[in-house]
Amino acid sequence: MMKKLLMTVVATTFAVAAFAQVEPAVKETAKATAESTKEAGDNAKAAVSSQPNKSMDKAKAHMHKAKAHVHRHQAKKAADAAVH
Repeated sequence: MMKKLLMTVVATTFAVAAFAQVEPAVKETAKATAESTKEAGDNAKAAVSSQPNKSMDKAKAHMHKAKAHVHRHQAKKAADAAVH
């Protein structure tokens, strides 16, 4: 009985540790995807907008692209840290 309980505790501990390492990579990947989607939306808006709004939408799209790049980089670092 104690052996089964001990094995369950050990297995749970390892599962929690593995999830804690993978979680940051998953979060950053989701953030990068969200920023890329926002960038595409702002680019589409800029394509059909008049001049004053077009510049703003292009600037927003550029900002989203930069944020997505940062999140992708952080996701890669987190994934590498989880593996090593």
